[in-house]
Amino acid sequence: MAPGPATLELFSPEWAEAAREAMNRGPSAELRAKKIEKYWAWIDDAKPHIDAVWGLAARDLHDRPNCLLLHVEAGQATRAELVDLEEARRRATYLMVGDLAGWADLVAGYDVGKTIMYRRLLLEEGNVLAFFRGVYVWTESLAAIQELPSRLPQPLAA
Repeated sequence: MAPGPATLELFSPEWAEAAREAMNRGPSAELRAKKIEKYWAWIDDAKPHIDAVWGLAARDLHDRPNCLLLHVEAGQATRAELVDLEEARRRATYLMVGDLAGWADLVAGYDVGKTIMYRRLLLEEGNVLAFFRGVYVWTESLAAIQELPSRLPQPLAA
């Protein structure tokens, strides 16, 4: 049996780039098949109108960059970078922040919609109404990122 894909550490440069690619690719065909085609048509119509810097951060990860900034132009992630949370607060159009327990649940497959609805990842920066006008784009982008084989960051050696 061929080895599976490498497991990526959250908030590593490799994960950041894989997340950018996953956002552009979108959820797998298997996930897409679980929702009606009109849903995906809405997303396809909305994406070209989305220009933002989207931040995803871990509040309680302090020993390294703890936020992924995805630069989104016309619905496509053109660049991914890792920054600290304070830098993300200054630069992100929308910043979603959770603790490592919430990220652990997401990596383990916890429902993305519930992750947002139950505030496991909380929108801490950005216009709430504007964000929710494109919420399905953000939700499905997060679902695509969730499909990456990922693990929580390991503590840095002293």
